Amino acid sequence: MQTPLPYWRLSGFYFAYFGFVGAFTPFWTLYLKSLSFNAFQIAILMSLFQVARSFSPSLWGWVADRRGHRVPIIQWLAGCSLLAYLGVFFGESFYWLFAVMLTLSFFWSASLPLIEAVTLGHLGDRLDRYGHIRLWGSIGFVCAVVGLGYALQYAGMAALLWVIFILLGAVWALSWRLSDPLVTLQRESEGSLWAIIRRKEVMALMAACFTMSAAHGVYYTFYSIYLVDHGYSKGVVGWLWALGVICEILVFLNMPRLTAMFGLRRIMLGSLFLAFVRFFVIGWAVDVWWLIVLAQILHAATFGSYHAAAVALTHRYFKGKHQSKGQGLYTSISYGVGGTMGAVISGFAWDSIGPSWTFTASALCAMLGFIFFMFMMRKD
Repeated sequence: MQTPLPYWRLSGFYFAYFGFVGAFTPFWTLYLKSLSFNAFQIAILMSLFQVARSFSPSLWGWVADRRGHRVPIIQWLAGCSLLAYLGVFFGESFYWLFAVMLTLSFFWSASLPLIEAVTLGHLGDRLDRYGHIRLWGSIGFVCAVVGLGYALQYAGMAALLWVIFILLGAVWALSWRLSDPLVTLQRESEGSLWAIIRRKEVMALMAACFTMSAAHGVYYTFYSIYLVDHGYSKGVVGWLWALGVICEILVFLNMPRLTAMFGLRRIMLGSLFLAFVRFFVIGWAVDVWWLIVLAQILHAATFGSYHAAAVALTHRYFKGKHQSKGQGLYTSISYGVGGTMGAVISGFAWDSIGPSWTFTASALCAMLGFIFFMFMMRKD
């Protein structure tokens, strides 16, 4: 008999967590630019979150699986993230912000795979409801990105610092409303962790996740700057980010139906191919507003269906006592190593070969993942 699902407690945490992401990711680059940092410095600072994702989720996932309790670790990480962020109010130099953002990213980046494991543990065999919980994170993102898009036009960049502080405080407060699922300590698993990683389909999944996140490196680092430089207002930039996430919400709501119709393999392949289309369009049609709108609609595939499929496949292959480590590995390889490479390389390319060719390179990276996954991943 399954225990009642703590729907609103989980949903509230996702709402605040991705509210922070909605405030930080689109607008922090604009804040850094306002401090007169160049493209390479901005890319380095933004890549710190991806660098931390290369090792922090796996580290804390291993600790969580060893202890058998994930929620106390989530609470600790949320509190340390809030304390680390306070450093932004005490300095604006490149090296000071480097230290602050590196510390913040070390604690922050490990929370998501742990809350994913907690959520999936509570769901049990009700995995079709994952999208209905995760969509609240997307709603939080939309509220933050739209509201800040207009607020920054009138209140200036100083407002961003305080909004992010409030959102981090909300994440910490809501973490105390979470509880571990009763089935956290499953001891059965399909072999050792290394035996799971060496499976052909797992390597195909991780390679696809790596290339998808690398392809997004330039998007998360320079997209807002790119649009503002081409005459889009901060309010419009906020709505464009929000549009993509609204489409993502629709995907989360319909993911059970999509999975039944196409299977996870085809969904992942479609997501990778549409990422190729999306970034190519952004690179060469930035001045054609309706094409940029269509490109943002494709966020439903390049993040929405991609992330839901990747989490489900990771949960399928990493079972029992390896659940937190599996989600941590997915985060580390994709958003960590892949995201870091994408962000850093885009920092070099942005000034040397130009924005259009940088986005073209990211499109080709997604196509490489499509080809690899198509030949390596076995059919559903």
